[in-house]
Amino acid sequence: MAVGGRGEGRKRAETLSAVADPVGRARAIGCSVARAADEIEATRRIPEPLLSELHAARLLRMLLPRIYGGDEVDPATYFRAVSEVSRHDASVGWNVFVANSAALIAAFLEPEAARQIFLPARALVAWGPPNDCRAQAVDGGYRVSGRWDFASGCRQATWMGIHAQVEEQDGRLRQNRYGRPAVRTLLFPADKARLIDTWNTIGLRGTASDSYEVQELFVPESYTTTREEPEARVVPGALYAFTMQGLYAVGVAGVAVGTARAMLEAFLDLGAKKSPRGLPRLADMPSVQGEVGRAEARLGSASAYIAETLADVYGRAGETGVIDIRDRARVRLASANAIQAGIEVADTVYKAAGVDAIVAGSPFERRFRDIHTLSQQIQSRSVHFEAVGQILLGHTPATFL
Repeated sequence: MAVGGRGEGRKRAETLSAVADPVGRARAIGCSVARAADEIEATRRIPEPLLSELHAARLLRMLLPRIYGGDEVDPATYFRAVSEVSRHDASVGWNVFVANSAALIAAFLEPEAARQIFLPARALVAWGPPNDCRAQAVDGGYRVSGRWDFASGCRQATWMGIHAQVEEQDGRLRQNRYGRPAVRTLLFPADKARLIDTWNTIGLRGTASDSYEVQELFVPESYTTTREEPEARVVPGALYAFTMQGLYAVGVAGVAVGTARAMLEAFLDLGAKKSPRGLPRLADMPSVQGEVGRAEARLGSASAYIAETLADVYGRAGETGVIDIRDRARVRLASANAIQAGIEVADTVYKAAGVDAIVAGSPFERRFRDIHTLSQQIQSRSVHFEAVGQILLGHTPATFL
């Protein structure tokens, strides 16, 4: 059942459009996100009018270039906005960050194609990660068939994307400048894909990260580009000096921190009321007090570290070119640290809440499932710390930052 009606949605849109700051707009939409959380969990979809409110709040266009109707929000503000949305529902926060991450591709497309894809007010791009499927190079573009998974946000997407290696007309695999098989991004209208309902997971259920397939789809060259060459962007601006992979990690960090923050806030409320059998109130127990203090320090310091890092790198980024490898490492390290902090704080809170944490519908149970679904995603891998360590020690990492 949808929350509210069209009249309420229009009023909310008018209110949200008056809030200039993206974090303020995220905060303003929080009650709507929270009210829809049960429906999102049950249906694995973002319902109306919440989806319209997200569009009205421009939270799905924060990283889109201004020339294509976006806001080009600086990365630190973007991180805080995603965190704020995720306090109310991690699935919505995830879809916000995924939509913004995909919008970064506009900075690499030919302008005519980018305008067609992104100028419509409700434009959204969704895609899944690369796999073994290949695109066949043909005259004027590429022809592709195959299936891709984990396409978060595909149920509200207007365009879809495919990341695939390219097989040249002579059968050879196209190589990138690193001497590895190049991965090309191909974009096409969403109705050209067949969506497959496969997203049945323990957490982040509302992301609708389903599968999709295409058969003998032709994609013109002008609707393709690559995420592997950040220096090839055609849109200037400090935001696009960051790599797409780096800003992707920032989005995941925002979801992790916001989800953990909500769990910690819920535990503070619980601690003031709950007295375990034979024990004083949780709030009066020194062991609990210590855990809460450490959790607040862990989460707060991680949030401050990533915000400071992003602001510093953004402030020095050029209008053209790309941030250097050491700044990429700093962004990656701050993001990985924030993701790890969120997971650790969520685990601490879940354990401290006792049996209250295992009840379906509690402030802890769903968020615990959500953050541990997030913990399995590629951005949460510990290998990112190793890649940064390699750079700090003077080596070239195998992992792309």
